[in-house]
Amino acid sequence: MSTTRLIVHIDEEKCDGCGQCVPSCAEGAIQVIDGKARLLDDRYCDGLGACLGECPQGAITIAEREAAAFDEELVHAHLARQAASRPVPQPAAPACPSLAPACPSQAARRWASEATPAGSAAAPPSRLEHWPVKLALLNPQAPFLQNAHLYVVADCVPVAYGNFHADFLPDHAVAIACPKLDNLEAHVERLIEIFRQAQPASVSVVHMEVPCCTALQRGVEYALAQSGHHIECGEVVIGVRGEKRA
Repeated sequence: MSTTRLIVHIDEEKCDGCGQCVPSCAEGAIQVIDGKARLLDDRYCDGLGACLGECPQGAITIAEREAAAFDEELVHAHLARQAASRPVPQPAAPACPSLAPACPSQAARRWASEATPAGSAAAPPSRLEHWPVKLALLNPQAPFLQNAHLYVVADCVPVAYGNFHADFLPDHAVAIACPKLDNLEAHVERLIEIFRQAQPASVSVVHMEVPCCTALQRGVEYALAQSGHHIECGEVVIGVRGEKRA
């Protein structure tokens, strides 16, 4: 049954087939076919547009048109078929075709942090040593992740915890994510590849005390178990008033 509703529209002229939109669609509605991202079936698309921010070419928009209604049961069957046909990933397989960034926000950069001179009244400088910081944008092959001491941080933490830069950033790589509003499954898949390919020396999760935030801890622990990279996962809890709980 067709109805007029919001649905994803992909401009084939703008699309370069990079595939960054594919993992952002939790329903598996988008695939790269013949070098272009395509909507497999209108019934797979819920029209929410989680893929919009993933396209560096701006080829994805939301349009209002006549389309078959979103079918959740059909999506579940589709995802099950995809999972059954997906090959078992090999640890050495690269997650990305190359280290070349698809857009400026993904360009990996690294620099030395600067400590505040003793007695200085100036605002403390940033202690960030690499870019990007969003987990969804991190390339598992990025040099700053290799054998790194990694903090996986809930994105509210740097706002709540006043001394975040001084306490967490020096000599550490950082990955920022939201376990409630982001696609946690996609984050787990990215973490599995980071653990397999970058082999970090240590990993700790820094999350807020609110219950939904603990999903980030569970997601990282699950990704470690699936990756086969056997290291302990630390945990730091930050209160909503900014105090460090553990």
